[in-house]
Amino acid sequence: MIKKKIIVAITGASGSVYAKVLLDQLSKLNNQLEAVGVVMSDNAKEVWRFELGNQNYNDYNFTFYNKSDFNAPFASGSAKYDTMIIIPCSMGTLGRIAHGISNDLISRAADVVLKERRKLIAVVRDTPFSLIHINNMKTITEAGGIICPANPSYYSLPKTIEEVAGTVVSRVLDLAGFEQESYRWQE
Repeated sequence: MIKKKIIVAITGASGSVYAKVLLDQLSKLNNQLEAVGVVMSDNAKEVWRFELGNQNYNDYNFTFYNKSDFNAPFASGSAKYDTMIIIPCSMGTLGRIAHGISNDLISRAADVVLKERRKLIAVVRDTPFSLIHINNMKTITEAGGIICPANPSYYSLPKTIEEVAGTVVSRVLDLAGFEQESYRWQE
């Protein structure tokens, strides 16, 4: 099995639980990973503290990069990171990516992933969508990205907020090509 090199970007959109559940699941899939690079915006850290009541993002055994660190390996296509997951993805981040504005490591990494024709998964968490949001999602989709709205499913009968978030994260991990145990409809 070829191990994956993953970039996880966490922006300041509401929905830190999605990022937490993703990091938890990636920790369990360690045998499928070569590297995980994590970038958090300042707003992401603030929203995480507010919504989850802690700073446990510091506890994960992944490599964290400052949002201004353009020396991070995935700031260049030569590092061959195969997938970038932006979770949750704010509409501001989405707009900057859609318009090629690489003003921080998150938008630069997304630009690199798209130009190298690798997998970009944007877990957008805003509602309702304005026409600007929809057009930005269309632009990213046309460039090869995947828009995966944080729309949970309920047919697995989740009981906790983390289980609800897990329905979205499970879908994201499927899109990223991971082998995992998860609820499958009618299986």
